[in-house]
Amino acid sequence: MLEELEIRNLGPISNAVITPSKGMTAITGETGAGKSMLLSAIKLISGGKADLAKVSSFANESWAQGVFSVPKSSDVAQILQESGINAEECEDDDSKEEVYVSRSVPKNGRSRAVISGYSVPKSLLESVCSHTITIHGQSDQLRIATASKQREFLDSISCNSKELQDYECAFNKWQNAVEAYNRLINQQSSSRQRADYLRESLEKIQQIDPKPNEDENLKAKRDRIENAAQIVVSISEAISSLDASQIDYGAIDSVDALHLVDNAARAIRSIRVDGNYSAIANQLDDISSQISDIVMQLAQQLDVDESQEDLDAINNRIHDLSDLTRRWGPQIVDVLDWAKKAQFELEDLDDSPEAISRAKDLCEKTYKDAENLAEALYNTRKVVAEKFSDEVSKELESLSMPDAQLLINVYKSAKNKDGKFDLNVHGLDSVEFLFKPFPASNYLPMGSSASGGELSRLMLAMELVAAKFNHSNNQSMTFIFDEVDSGVGGVAAVELGKRLALLAKSSQVIVVTHLAQVAAFANVQFVVRKKIKSAADSGADSSADSVENSSFADTTVSKLDEISRQSEIARMLSGSQSQASLDHAKELLENSKV
Repeated sequence: MLEELEIRNLGPISNAVITPSKGMTAITGETGAGKSMLLSAIKLISGGKADLAKVSSFANESWAQGVFSVPKSSDVAQILQESGINAEECEDDDSKEEVYVSRSVPKNGRSRAVISGYSVPKSLLESVCSHTITIHGQSDQLRIATASKQREFLDSISCNSKELQDYECAFNKWQNAVEAYNRLINQQSSSRQRADYLRESLEKIQQIDPKPNEDENLKAKRDRIENAAQIVVSISEAISSLDASQIDYGAIDSVDALHLVDNAARAIRSIRVDGNYSAIANQLDDISSQISDIVMQLAQQLDVDESQEDLDAINNRIHDLSDLTRRWGPQIVDVLDWAKKAQFELEDLDDSPEAISRAKDLCEKTYKDAENLAEALYNTRKVVAEKFSDEVSKELESLSMPDAQLLINVYKSAKNKDGKFDLNVHGLDSVEFLFKPFPASNYLPMGSSASGGELSRLMLAMELVAAKFNHSNNQSMTFIFDEVDSGVGGVAAVELGKRLALLAKSSQVIVVTHLAQVAAFANVQFVVRKKIKSAADSGADSSADSVENSSFADTTVSKLDEISRQSEIARMLSGSQSQASLDHAKELLENSKV
């Protein structure tokens, strides 16, 4: 809901503040006074085109700001939260937030948009205000300007949110299934090549049959064979030094380590006096045993028979293993790990035809589910469209359009060559709003079949019937009607005012009107007046551009009290404020209640 509209230096309006009623607010004034600037200000903060020509001649920039109260659970609050904008909590209602939306337009440079202190792109203004303001006037039927908005409007009165959610879920499942199927089809050729590569690779690995760390062990064995002669000489020398009796050559009387240790042990044991000599002798015996063990191990190394033929086989094996590690290594364990994963991948690829078949079956199933739910969605729209069209056509009779008719077509799209509907995110149907203003006319799209005034009255009728269908207040939405009274007078004007007042019971309504019968139904009335002032009285900034004329039009916007409102209604009735017209105005105000 629009709580306040403030305007500075927009056209002839130097400064104005409007605080609309929660119900119906009327904007009146003589022709040419500047009422259109109020709509320009609202369009400006709604993300409309910034017109530099509308910047006041005595100012450097124009500025407009709207203050809106929106429920914390509303779409607007969610949009602001997603955009990182923190709105203020309403002081008198903790379930709502206050949103400040402003736009400044300098004479030179680009316009600037601000929401609650945050500079934002113009597109965000459009997004926010599309959920808070609907303007019904010539070229401003934004709520149902496009086919998508017409469908959205129809869904809003169809109470089909569950059907919409169910269909959207089914549609997404179908889309995901189609994407998965197409992915498998596109991968089929490359999958065959991949499977052939994996199969050949696994055959090679299985043929060589590597063992963990086998290459390292073979390299060590190869080193031993290649250095066998040197190893024999060194081991023999070591054995000879430790136990000469194990070697076939050498001096018989040579003294080795084992002989010396044994002699030392015997010498110690021959001591017959007290002491720990026995323990020392035992330690020497242990050393003798260790030397014998070492000699035995070394002797075993001499017994290994590794020929040149063994070396050739080892080198061939190392070459085969190196080929594996080069391609899938760097270690044998990496090769074995790759082979295990490749086997699983190959099994999946070999299952590709079956996977494609399963994916195709899933596409068929999910499409059928989505089609059934789209049919249900179509039925909700079809039923409500017929009922809503009839109700609106009846409502138009009381708005001085007795022969006008609204027709809402909801029709299924044609099936494709496969005999299926081309489902989209909205379903299988299209929605079209057609209007016939008089019997001899054909049904035509709404925007091209009626004048601005007729279209405004049509939208009023639609909003009234929509309020009945929704069975809920929409106080967060502000409806603005311009030219709704065009070509209307007498009893029809009273009915028009009454219908606007009825809509104001469920939504905020602002109407720009020339008819006293319409304005009289408003809860609050503002009058727009134009005065001619001299440039010296403008209070213009010294840096502002100079003006050619010494005088200019200055428009003021004033809220009317009870007395001044009677005077304004009298002027609208007869063009004068005679006692008779004042009495008529008072009577009209007293009788204009719903």
